[in-house]
Formats: sequence, structure tokens, C-alpha cells
Amino acid sequence: MVKNIVVLGGNSHPELVASICNSLGLHPCDRILTKFSGGETRCEIKDSVRGKDVYIIQTGSGKVNDALVDLLIMISALKTGSARRVTAVLPLFPYSRQPDVPYKKTGAPSRTSDLQSVPPTPGPGVPQSAGLESKTDMSGLMSKVSLSDHQAGTMSPVKKSASNGVPARMGNGNGNGAASGSPLARTYTTHNYENPSLVSTFQAKPGYKQWVAQAGTLVADLLTCAGADHIITLDLHDSQYQGFFDVPVDNLYAKGLLQRYIMLNIPNYKEAIIVSPDAGGAKRASAIADALGLGFSLIHKERRPTKITDRQGSSMILVGDVTDRVCIIIDDLIDTGNTIVRAAKLLKKEGATSVFGLVTHGVLSGDAIPRLKNSCIDKLVTTNSVPQDENKAGLGDKLDVLDISQVLAEAIRRSHHGESLSALFAYN
Repeated sequence: MVKNIVVLGGNSHPELVASICNSLGLHPCDRILTKFSGGETRCEIKDSVRGKDVYIIQTGSGKVNDALVDLLIMISALKTGSARRVTAVLPLFPYSRQPDVPYKKTGAPSRTSDLQSVPPTPGPGVPQSAGLESKTDMSGLMSKVSLSDHQAGTMSPVKKSASNGVPARMGNGNGNGAASGSPLARTYTTHNYENPSLVSTFQAKPGYKQWVAQAGTLVADLLTCAGADHIITLDLHDSQYQGFFDVPVDNLYAKGLLQRYIMLNIPNYKEAIIVSPDAGGAKRASAIADALGLGFSLIHKERRPTKITDRQGSSMILVGDVTDRVCIIIDDLIDTGNTIVRAAKLLKKEGATSVFGLVTHGVLSGDAIPRLKNSCIDKLVTTNSVPQDENKAGLGDKLDVLDISQVLAEAIRRSHHGESLSALFAYN
């Protein structure tokens, strides 16, 4: 039994809280965490936390925003109650992964041929002047201008027209001005309000006006401002996310659990091959492949450029040979299941005998369950970092759930006694 420690559970995953407390030999902290009739959170800590080391367990699934607000209010209540240290244990960190489509939608054009060199818009609703497209042959354009000037005579100075102040090239006495065919011989100013064709052609792209918030930084700041002294989480989508915090962050890994499952539950696993469904998860998958001495393969997503305002499609290309082999897809999170289902279909098409999907966080939102049920995946394995009761009921024997309560309980025990956590999050 660990003394002078308090484990406080939120409402997001009570089963996991009970398992962790059972491993530590503790009773969960007595508290009231409900909502008022107006929808606001009511939090009351009934046990004394003065001078104690408190660990709040709250995962980011289901009603994520309610869970986040509840966590912030619990942290504030504990600091008000004079807790010595408050650690937020977040098996699935909220807002650490956002779909990349909105960011691509507001980014630069996907093809250089779509780029245009246009002067900046002077203000909202103000049209832009004509520009030069990126594919314009500048050398040919300038040679035509030089040739026209040479035929008209020596290059003449520029004077302002008496009628409208537009710069006009003086002739050489025979009535010849700038060449009429030259693209540089324009009769409008930088901001021409009287040429509607130019206004419609060079309007700003609508995608650039849409700003997308990166909420991960905001969540990190909120936790720090609420009073969290330490963060413990599991398999962050991007490990560099720890740099958003001004407090220590311990990013644990489910690598050991996944390796043990492969060795105990996959027949002839030595002949299997580890597959990463995208380039971003290659490091995670290759670490397991190296630890087990297995082959490694990668699925490369090739983005197909489309219009800026459209979703970008992608095609999958398999790098490696999976013919007549068992394939084990390793990833950190499965949400809608679209990526892993497409990857499994590609592997079966390339000759794989069976496909296992091993992920840390099985969110399975939207229509993920029917999609996985009808997919080529033979077995999906995930941890209970988020509640899996509904997912298990929907997928049946196709879903296996691994318990992470022992890993989190050991992390809490070591953190409380000031011991090293390296054995829990060592990657190699």
C-alpha cells in the first residue's frame, strides 16, 4: 500500500480508475463531480488533500470537452485544498491530434502552376491588380518589349498624362508610344477599379481567409494555468507535443504490451512482418520490429493535388514484400478507422495471409465499428486507455482489449517515490 497519496478519478473512465486504485491498494478519493441544472460542473473534494501527492485520472474520450473542463476544475479545487503536488494522468491526451485536412485547406496551393505573382491586397474588398502567372516566360516577354522600344526609337522617359495622371511613354516625335502589343503597356493603375474582368480574375483565394485553431497548445496552457505540476500520458500522437508544456511531462508507451501480445497470441510471429500505415508512425512500428527481430514494411500515402478548397485524395503505395506473410499494423490511434481499413485492404491485395491491427488508443468514433466489421482486418487489438465496452459489444471477438492499469499504476508509484520512469517509457 502506498501512503500519503491520493488518487482522484474523473467521470470519463471509472473502470480504469478502479483498476489503478486496486493495483496501488488504495481507495479512490471521495468527491462529488456532477453538473448543475444549468450544465455547469460541480466539484467538491470530500477527503483531505492537504500536503498530499494527488493524481487525477481523466482520459480524453467520449464527451471530450466536458472531461477537459471537469479536469481543470478538479485541479483548481485541489490547489485550493493545499495539495502538495497535483499530477494529471491522461491516458489519451485531448486535442493532441487534429485532422490535417483543415490545415491543408488553408495552406499554400498544391501545385506551383497555380501560383500567381500578385501585389498584396490593400484592404478588405479592394480588388487586386493584374499579375504575372508563374508559368510566364519572362525572358521572352522582356525581349518583345526591348524589340518594340528599339523599333520605336531610343527608350524615352516616362511622363504623366495630363488627363488622368497615368504614366505614359513619350514618343520619338512620330506619334509612336509604347508598343500596343506589350503586356507592360497598360492603361490602368496598380489598383484599377474600372476593369471588372481583372477584379474577377485576381480575387483572393477563399481558403486563405479561414483560420484554423491549433487547440493543443491552448490545452497545455490551460492545464498549467489551472495548477497542474506534472503530466503523465500514454503514446502521444507526436512526442514533440511535450514541448508545449512548462511542467514535466512523462510520455509512456504501450510498446511492451503490444510486443507481449504479438509473442503470445500470433502463431509463428517470427515469420510475420510489422507494417506502418503511414510515414508518421514509422518510428513507432520499427521500434517494435527491431525489438522482436521482425521485418518492417511501410505504406506511403501519395497525395493527389486537387483544388485548394477541396479535400485532398491520396493513394497508398506499399514499400516492401508481404506475400504469404502475416502482417501486423502498428499505430498509435484509430479514430474513424479509414486509414487502417484501407491499409489492410492493400495488404490483402498484395498477398498477405492475415492482417492484425495493434493500436494504443481505440477511439472508434463515427461509423468506425461497421467499417471495421466489414473490413479485411482479422483481429484488432487496442488498450483500455478509453472505455471499450461499446466497441467490444459491436465488434465481438474481432476486438481484443489490453489492460494498461498496471503500467499507469507503476508510473504513479514511481513518480510518488521519486524513482525513475525510464523502464516504462524506454523506446528501445
